[in-house]
Amino acid sequence: MTWQATALTLFPDMFPGVLGHSLAGRALERGIWSLDARDMRAYGLGRHRVVDDTPFGGGAGMVMRPDVVASAIADIDLAGRPLVYPTPRGRRLMQADVRRYAAGPGVVVLCGRYEGVDERVLEASGAEQVSIGDYVLSGGEVAATVLLDACVRLLPGVMGSGESAVEESFSDGLLEYPLYTRPAQWDGRDVPEVLLSGHHAAIATWRRAASETVTQARRPDLWAAYRAGAGQDISRAAGTRADADRLN
Repeated sequence: MTWQATALTLFPDMFPGVLGHSLAGRALERGIWSLDARDMRAYGLGRHRVVDDTPFGGGAGMVMRPDVVASAIADIDLAGRPLVYPTPRGRRLMQADVRRYAAGPGVVVLCGRYEGVDERVLEASGAEQVSIGDYVLSGGEVAATVLLDACVRLLPGVMGSGESAVEESFSDGLLEYPLYTRPAQWDGRDVPEVLLSGHHAAIATWRRAASETVTQARRPDLWAAYRAGAGQDISRAAGTRADADRLN
């Protein structure tokens, strides 16, 4: 079944953009996924297709009108697909979210512009509000591209190696270990000797330790969550053993 992506945008020509190249582009050509960029300007009001208005309460910028956005959403068959609104006000987009989206029939991404979208239509539509980072973009199209690329690469048949998605960053709560390739010595720097040993168990141990080290140094928030989860796993295992002892 083709994974269906729809982007609601004022700039449909921004798609597929980078999604038309590399893994995502080849998957698009092969029909693994489809992309429909809908122009929300078509649902604008009056001769000039107005889509925005000044914010109540004053302030700079314009806000996308709820009636216009609602008309654009209503014209789409969601068919079980989540409606996602990228915004700095959203919860952080996580790899678990990406896996959930990729496992479903597709996704509809609402791309905001100006100061954003009227809150009432977001509430009425039940849109999931997600953020790709603590910064502000000119519009939601770039964030939508990030989200779609993250999803598409997880679709069956897109990546060449089944292990690629298993060992990469965030797959098990850690950042990925450092990567090396030929030449074994470059610019006076050597590849860690263990990676040249052919000893698979030793390599796996080194990679796990390297992942833990880099996560602890660069993402203390992930490290804390990982450590808490490891502690819970240990507690659950201990409880299971205790239950088994009591039964015996």
